[in-house]
Amino acid sequence: MSAIMRSVAILLTLVGLAGTGHAQDDKVPQFVGTGICADCHEAEVKSWQKSHHALAWTEPSEETVDGDFENAEFVHDGRTSRFFKQDGAFFIETDDFRDGTTTFKVAGVGGIAPLQQYLIETEPGRLQSFDVVWDQVRKEWYHLYPSQELPPEDGFHWSGPYKNWNARCAECHSTDFRKNYSLRDRQYQSAWSEIGVGCEACHGPGEAHVAWAKPETPGESAFSRVNEKGLLVEFSDDHAQTEIQQCATCHARREPFQASSPFPGTPFHDAYRLALLREGLYHPDGQILDEVYVYGSFLQSKMHQAGVRCSDCHEPHSAELRADGNAMCTQCHSPAGNSNFPSLTLKDYDDEAHHFHETGSEGAQCISCHMIERTYMGIDGRRDHSFRVPRPDVSSRIGTPNACTDCHQDKPAEWAAEILKTRFPDGRHRKPHFGEVFSSAREGTTGIGDNLLAIANQPTYPAIVRATALDLLMRDPDPALAERAGNLLDDPEPLVRSAAVATQRNAPAEIANGNILRALEDPARAVRIAAARQLLTLPPGPSSAHASPAARTASREWQQSLAAKSDFPETHMSLGGTALAMRNPRAAASAFEEVTRLDPQLVEAWIFLVRIHLAQQDLAAAEFALQKGLVLNPDNEDLLALKNQYFR
Repeated sequence: MSAIMRSVAILLTLVGLAGTGHAQDDKVPQFVGTGICADCHEAEVKSWQKSHHALAWTEPSEETVDGDFENAEFVHDGRTSRFFKQDGAFFIETDDFRDGTTTFKVAGVGGIAPLQQYLIETEPGRLQSFDVVWDQVRKEWYHLYPSQELPPEDGFHWSGPYKNWNARCAECHSTDFRKNYSLRDRQYQSAWSEIGVGCEACHGPGEAHVAWAKPETPGESAFSRVNEKGLLVEFSDDHAQTEIQQCATCHARREPFQASSPFPGTPFHDAYRLALLREGLYHPDGQILDEVYVYGSFLQSKMHQAGVRCSDCHEPHSAELRADGNAMCTQCHSPAGNSNFPSLTLKDYDDEAHHFHETGSEGAQCISCHMIERTYMGIDGRRDHSFRVPRPDVSSRIGTPNACTDCHQDKPAEWAAEILKTRFPDGRHRKPHFGEVFSSAREGTTGIGDNLLAIANQPTYPAIVRATALDLLMRDPDPALAERAGNLLDDPEPLVRSAAVATQRNAPAEIANGNILRALEDPARAVRIAAARQLLTLPPGPSSAHASPAARTASREWQQSLAAKSDFPETHMSLGGTALAMRNPRAAASAFEEVTRLDPQLVEAWIFLVRIHLAQQDLAAAEFALQKGLVLNPDNEDLLALKNQYFR
């Protein structure tokens, strides 16, 4: 083992990560495969077979590969990739690789429409998503990121850690995925029950259900955690959240807590930490910016608050919409309404008096105004599921987009705001918007802590909005604000409680200690892990939260969540920070070394390395680290400033 890996191993032992991993509970039924389900559920399986779920990941074959592999060539940034077939297999020859021109056998097919991506095994067990993909509409090859010029040494290159299929994609493109990454030798031995999103990805392992359906099959009584039908999860009319959170498992921008697919039915906040409305992901008012996969948007909607679930709009097996055009929305939003949602206003919305556009035109479509579309992966249009009312008045103040000027691009937001004011003089949608406060907070405006706390304490706001307000509040070091935020540790929403825990780093030590102690025993794992992270900010002592049994349990959960992501550069950034807090510079340096190996463009890691070596008065090591960082980031101003400061 290299010196670097020995030091990383020391750090993992210090924080309790060595030897952790996911082991399936032997009292949980086994996965049996979609083929077994088809014996009884023929119609559902037939509907599923052509769905995006079924085709999320397939083996390469003449039936599944749609791209042109007839010796086609594609050139990007001076690098050529050739696609060809040989002996019934599919190959990609490319000089866009660290070892020069290399030929790879296609190991898997990702997706079906509007694009298809191909998986390459760059070394045993390691699957990477190739960035030259097939446009299913135009029937041509294109590059996912045409404006980027990424050398093979870049972390965002197709062969880098951010394009690794095992770590970043496979869990949501397969059933019962187990990553099985070894930090010691940096290799994957991933496994799964089924590629593609099969029946059991949503309904859970089927062994006990088969035993229930076929009484002659023994073993039903041997399983725990199953319902009377032998399933881990039951989708019923009375529990919308069960379904919503199961879909959110994949349709969310989130951080996993384990290195394998959580068993279906696991509460979302026991398996993941949801990304809040942060800069780079969302606009200040919560509109989608980057790829955030629906859940964070849907949580902002009144539809979510009213109990609408995914299957009210999407048929769950085919994943198709239940109706076309405005008929999708008027199944509820109409004079007849829908008895499942008694709070609906009974009104004719599909009328020019409401949308004031010509009937049948694009502007008359409900989704044009209430589900703006953004394009990702070059050609993949996805709609914002917050179902918001257009607010061009907010756009005019903070520069966010709006549905009106999305279409009327030659007009300013002020024009659209005036039109809506004239059309709806009594409209209730012109009141101040939380996005205005969030925009100010992002810009570093001071003195708005009370405004953020007011949003966090307003129960009519969605939980993700309230949690984001607390997240932004952490930029204000005022202990009084943090102390007041501690009251939200009793909030019914795990998202809010998690964010409230994080604010306690700014609270008076005695207050923070008591609040973190409470949070360590929270019913949601996301909150317990957030509390365990905050232990590092507390001074240890006999009455400290460190000494509680709950601290040991929550810390172990946090440690396991880090171990599950030991192939992520961001995990080693966290480990490096943890090691510094534990005053172990050797382990910290090793963690930051691992970051620079995985993502050489994460400049902050190079800076930490240089400063650690300087603090240890090892000028040679500091200068060597700086030189390596500059070779890979030659124009970085922060590294150049460090060079000018210490190594003129």
